[in-house]
Amino acid sequence: MPSRTLTIDGRAWSVYPSGRVTQYDRDEFALVFVCDVSGNRAVRVTRYSPVSARSREQSLHELSDGELARLFAVSQPGETSPEADYRS
Repeated sequence: MPSRTLTIDGRAWSVYPSGRVTQYDRDEFALVFVCDVSGNRAVRVTRYSPVSARSREQSLHELSDGELARLFAVSQPGETSPEADYRS
């Protein structure tokens, strides 16, 4: 699975496209941000609508670092997201 690395507030976050498919299929994708520092793993998830590409991998590649940072700013903790295996 392709990934990107983004530094936010001095922490390196790996960014992956989520494998989860919503009812919006190719109109909405989810990204998973993962930071693992000394065994303390943090996961955040966000969704977005791609501008041009309709594949998860290509869409992630086309996002700029600034766009990824904005998506991170509106992300939610992994424990509240089905993309990170949240179960009610």
